[in-house]
Amino acid sequence: MSENVVSKKTITIPEVKTILEKIDEPNQFQLRTLDYANKFSKLEPEKASELVDKIVNVFEIDRLDAVQIVNCMPSSIEELRPFFVASRKKIIMTTRLSELLKLINKYRQ
Repeated sequence: MSENVVSKKTITIPEVKTILEKIDEPNQFQLRTLDYANKFSKLEPEKASELVDKIVNVFEIDRLDAVQIVNCMPSSIEELRPFFVASRKKIIMTTRLSELLKLINKYRQ
């Protein structure tokens, strides 16, 4: 079975969960991925997508980095800082990280 890729988009774990739940007869790989998504989803899919968009637009962070932040939902500046050290794209001031953390906390379940 050959399928053509129509588009690519980085999505959050909750969004993966939603997609996999719609598959009528998932294969073993899809079932394992769904199990992972069930265990590690930290938000509802709509909220996760909304938070990613806000992080990208308000804080001008790459979508890939924003998705990783939402997947992990860091709860402190110390947990948030490695997302920016690893990318070496920007140095973000502690005050800005604090603002980002406040936004994340608004979405925390």
